[in-house]
Amino acid sequence: MRCFIWFILFLLPASGAWAHNWYFNTSLQGLNSISLRLGDTIFLRGGVIFQGPLQLPAGIAGTSRRPIVITSYGPGNAVIDGGNGFAVALYKAAYITLSNLELRGAGRKDGNKESGLVFNTCSHIIAGDLLVDGFQKSGVYIYQSSYIQILRTTARDNGYAGIAVEGPYGAHDCDHILIKDCRAENNPGDPTNLSNHSGNGIVVGYCRNILIEGCAATNNGWDMPRIGNGPVGIWAFEADSVTIRHCISFRNRTAKGAEDGGGFDLDGGVTHSEIAFCLSYENEGCGFGLFQYAGASPWHDNNVHDCVSNNDGLVSTAHAGVYVWNSSHDPRQLRNCNFYNNTVYNTKGTVIHYATDGEHSGFRFYHNAFIAADSLIRGVRGKDDVFFSNHWTGILPDSTFH
Repeated sequence: MRCFIWFILFLLPASGAWAHNWYFNTSLQGLNSISLRLGDTIFLRGGVIFQGPLQLPAGIAGTSRRPIVITSYGPGNAVIDGGNGFAVALYKAAYITLSNLELRGAGRKDGNKESGLVFNTCSHIIAGDLLVDGFQKSGVYIYQSSYIQILRTTARDNGYAGIAVEGPYGAHDCDHILIKDCRAENNPGDPTNLSNHSGNGIVVGYCRNILIEGCAATNNGWDMPRIGNGPVGIWAFEADSVTIRHCISFRNRTAKGAEDGGGFDLDGGVTHSEIAFCLSYENEGCGFGLFQYAGASPWHDNNVHDCVSNNDGLVSTAHAGVYVWNSSHDPRQLRNCNFYNNTVYNTKGTVIHYATDGEHSGFRFYHNAFIAADSLIRGVRGKDDVFFSNHWTGILPDSTFH
């Protein structure tokens, strides 16, 4: 008898309530009427197209040990068709896990007006093994949220970006975000955005404590509907403590006559951040952009190290592996960068291009291999730039570089 009682007590959840498994075979009808409990799992039948959106009640929450789970069962992944809207949206939710799903929109030019997977003011969310495609805005959009993990997710054929993270303007309220082992591919541009960039792979802004690791971005940005500042494969702006490492960004593009289209970028207002152990190649824009735009918060104390740029920047204004640009015209606004242990190879352009609007201070280049078919440096370097222990193959503008 004592063994039987122990067995029952061992199985009882700490709250005294049993978790439920909810199975949906053909439709999401009835989901909104379910009172979900801690540890409940929503199973969607694999291979079935469910008409979305899937939207849980605002404020719904599991716990760290008993999250609410949404996933597929049976052969293949379930498809949630968002049509002209979003596919899955969570608001003020916590401790939710989503996995093994396909989120589909009608297409960025075929009626969809939204993002695919939306986390708004959420925390402790894990989303993994997803395919998100056909949305006009972002495939995955994280806003003013914290402790979010996006894992092994492919975001393709979306408009503004494959994956986008941001907080409110001027704040860093979006924090502790992990984007790992994801792929952002063929996100060409938002046809309705005529005033700013679109067609990014992975972009994060107004945030802090971000890790982008083991990700790839390719063939993004080729249909941005404007001429001006453009998209980048993987980049950050107005952000603190961003780490981009072990990533590949290649063959990204921009609109004809537009700017950017590069591999990686630490843009306006980025601080205490780094790009490390990354590969950039054959992007239309530069491999590594070190940029500050007028009106942004000061850019400072950033590093790029142990990276490779191979034949980047051959289409846009950059024409270089590394491009330094500052439209604020104040060198104090773009300051303190260490660029070391990198290889920059360019057979048609230059290695480092200082833009005409490129005032900066405290840049240090050391232990790099710089290789170009012709000139290695274009433009006027900063008065206090430091170059030491670099290997140069090509034509230097003067003898002051070592």
